[in-house]
Amino acid sequence: MSDGADLGWELSTAIVLFHEAVAHRLGLNAAEHKALGLIVRRGPLPTGALTSELGISASAVTGVVDRLEQAGYVRRTPDPRDRRRVLLTASDTATGPDLAGIFAELGEEMGTFMRRYDERELAAIHDYITNTIRVLRTLTRRLAEESASESGPYHGRQRRRRRRVARGEPDHRESTGS
Repeated sequence: MSDGADLGWELSTAIVLFHEAVAHRLGLNAAEHKALGLIVRRGPLPTGALTSELGISASAVTGVVDRLEQAGYVRRTPDPRDRRRVLLTASDTATGPDLAGIFAELGEEMGTFMRRYDERELAAIHDYITNTIRVLRTLTRRLAEESASESGPYHGRQRRRRRRVARGEPDHRESTGS
C-alpha cells in the first residue's frame, strides 16, 4: 500500500481532474466551476464571499462572475437589505448540459462502496475528511495572503528571477558579482 502522501496526491489529482472534466462539459474553467458550485449551494452570495472562498482577488472574481453571467449560469441581483451590494444567484434556466446524471452516478458509485464500512469506520473517514478540509482551507488562505503580500514590484522581480533560474537561464545578479 502507498504511503499517505502518495494517496493524498492521487486523491487530490483525481478530484481536480474530475472537476476539470465537469467544468469543461459546462464550457467553464475550474475556478468558474467552483464559483458556480458555491453560488448554487450557498447562494445568493455577495461577490466578496467568492473572493475569500476561492482565494482570488476581487478583480479576478469580477471576471469569473462576468463569464458565468454571460454563459447564463448566474444573475446579479440587488441585495434587498443593502442596495449598494450585489448578490449572485444561480439562474433558474441555466444553459448548458444537465449535470444531474453525472453527479447522480457519482453519488451511486460512492454510496455502493461506502456501504462496506461500519459506523466506526465511517466515523473515522468523516473525521479524516473533515480535518483534511480544515487543513486545506487554512493553507489555502495562508497561501493567498502570502501571494497578496508579495504582489509588489520587489516580489514580482524575485518570482521572475526564480522562474529564470528554474529554466536554467543565467542569474544576472550572480554574474555581476553582487
